[in-house]
Amino acid sequence: MTHEIFVPFWGDPDLLYQTVRSVQAQTMEDWRLVVIDDCYPDDSVPAFFADLGDPRIEYVRNSVNLGITENYREAIRQAESEFVTILGCDDLMHPNYLQLVREVITRVPDADVIQPGVDVIDEVGREISPLVDRVKQGLLAPKGGQGIAVLRGDRMATSLIRGDWLYWPSLTFRTATLKRIDFRDGLPIIQDLALLMDIAFDGGTLAYIPTRAFSYRRHGGSASQKTLLDGRRFRDERTYYRQAAELARALRWRRTETTARVRLMSRLHGVAELPGVIRGGTSAGLRSTLAHIFAL
Repeated sequence: MTHEIFVPFWGDPDLLYQTVRSVQAQTMEDWRLVVIDDCYPDDSVPAFFADLGDPRIEYVRNSVNLGITENYREAIRQAESEFVTILGCDDLMHPNYLQLVREVITRVPDADVIQPGVDVIDEVGREISPLVDRVKQGLLAPKGGQGIAVLRGDRMATSLIRGDWLYWPSLTFRTATLKRIDFRDGLPIIQDLALLMDIAFDGGTLAYIPTRAFSYRRHGGSASQKTLLDGRRFRDERTYYRQAAELARALRWRRTETTARVRLMSRLHGVAELPGVIRGGTSAGLRSTLAHIFAL
């Protein structure tokens, strides 16, 4: 079965080219890659793809800039294969990525979301281990050696609302699930968590295999860091956690509801970020962080 990979692009062309080469290096050759350029202002990008000469790779340029969420939606609209990966335009697949995903699908045929093991790298490709990733991988991700952890429905929802330990660009999804369950509007900063929770609320299945198959790139001056400093990140988190608690209550998923209302790991994240917000954040960012830590 052909595996489709989409790369919504707006960013550093050189990192995009590394991403493309990581796909070409897959041990499994039955794949199709579509790069959707969201009008990035660099003429060298279409020239790079014109010279590739790989019939499995398609380059598409939007007629107008759609923005990140709509460009993700465009990728989902175009997807035709049973499973799809929406890859970050600066992240790297390890050569075993597609083969590992296929093995998981064979063993967990009802999987809606597949998470392989992930390395974290910086802007220049050096492997790093920030606190947030030590918490994700050491405390929040399911344990189970080298086997596959399978979480369904309320177990998936409770695990993710306790603390989002997934790496969005590394995930493979069942395409029909993404076509049925859309991104929530009004939560641009945590749209990935909201979508994954909606898959869980729909009775979906998450399969996690800790075998390393992906490199996720963290940037020091990333947009997500800016949303911490100006308060938007924690504001959106509080909004969504309240929504998640109500959705869980309606389903009578008591553990999920309680975890969403307490949001312990999310509050601890606020504590960890507070010194940086005091040093470099706005007054709105400081108020939002303090509210996140202390508000009920």
